[in-house]
Amino acid sequence: MDDELRQHLKNLRLSRMIELLDEEIAIARENDSTYEEFLLRLLRAQWHDRQEKALEWRKKRARLPFPWTLKSFPFKKQPGVSRRQINGLATLDFISRAENIVFVGKTGVGKTGLASGLLLQALESGYRALFVKAQDLFDEMYASLADRSTPKYVRRLAKVDVLAIDEMGYANVRPEQANIFFRLMEERYMRKPTIITTNLAYDEWHRFLGNPPMVEALLSRLLHRCHTIAIDGPSLRDPE
Repeated sequence: MDDELRQHLKNLRLSRMIELLDEEIAIARENDSTYEEFLLRLLRAQWHDRQEKALEWRKKRARLPFPWTLKSFPFKKQPGVSRRQINGLATLDFISRAENIVFVGKTGVGKTGLASGLLLQALESGYRALFVKAQDLFDEMYASLADRSTPKYVRRLAKVDVLAIDEMGYANVRPEQANIFFRLMEERYMRKPTIITTNLAYDEWHRFLGNPPMVEALLSRLLHRCHTIAIDGPSLRDPE
């Protein structure tokens, strides 16, 4: 009977229940547990195991650069960031409202750390997310033109619950890439939030992306529902 039970659990892919079966049977006998209590402990363990594996899968797919968390962010060293404002965003209400977040500031002030921390918070809450460097994003956009996969590529990114684009402003952008980026932001507009880190003020985006009328249309959509966080503080990379 024990072998048959294990085989059924294996067929149902209940691996965690198999691992804990002997231990839980011993506990149930020792404590004279009810069938319901015994089954609940096994099911609870299996559910937690699947949640943890699902989270690890989402983290891997998200391509987070480092395991930064909002709890580990050095707020005391960065007076340019409001802990209250970041904690408000950490409730993740911006996701359901499809509100964008743009971190603006010079290099080293913590923009990427905050974006990654919010992305990790979203992943831990069950959302699908993706972190991508702006240069990599524009390179992939340009490559999609060669095999005519641009529409498919844009649709895939448009469906991501939270998309974080890091270091906007450092990439070299061709007109074709700028057009695809506009299409992506148009697809996400009012549907899914985007987090952007940049060293550029909004009035500099025309120089970066070219095509002023398109950039005006892009910024109109991006800023319609947006939290702009300008970080005017010291570099966190300076020697202490």
